[in-house]
Amino acid sequence: MERLKQQIREHGKILSDKVLKLDALLNHQVEPSLIMEMGQEFARRFQGDNITKVITVESSGIPVAFATACHLGVPMVFAKRKKTLTTDEDCYMERVPSFTKGIVTDIMVSKSFLSPQDRLLFIDDIIANGDAARGLIRIIERAESQLAGMGIVVEKSFQKGAQTIREQGIRLESLVNITGLTDGIIHFDS
Repeated sequence: MERLKQQIREHGKILSDKVLKLDALLNHQVEPSLIMEMGQEFARRFQGDNITKVITVESSGIPVAFATACHLGVPMVFAKRKKTLTTDEDCYMERVPSFTKGIVTDIMVSKSFLSPQDRLLFIDDIIANGDAARGLIRIIERAESQLAGMGIVVEKSFQKGAQTIREQGIRLESLVNITGLTDGIIHFDS
């Protein structure tokens, strides 16, 4: 996805050797045509996998997960991070640390939206340490749903999250792979 790499080069802000701010294209503002293109690419990659739902974690994964679900013609579910008055009490919940927020939060999915008949595609924006991903995988396992694979927009391969997911035998496809953030340069895997 050369267009995505170019957008990251133009709009990404390196905050440290581990943190890349992508607010201008993924985490605060989104460009619909690029989001739809990413969703189409994930749908193409997982086309023959009999996906019944796309799942993600609130909130940055929602646009790409929605686009992917549109292209696959299936519903999208997202794990909520905040309990509200309308939150279903009968839900799966996992406590997960957030690398970029520096806090621990709960992620929740209503039991009514996951079943053993579901074959899920997990879509997310970025994988660094993989804590949120592992938390959602635990929820999927508890629901006895099947995880067909994961689609990640930006894999930071210099951190161990994607590697630990792959070591679990889970198929993980990333659109771009960043191998480092050094000397003010975003280094991509060719």
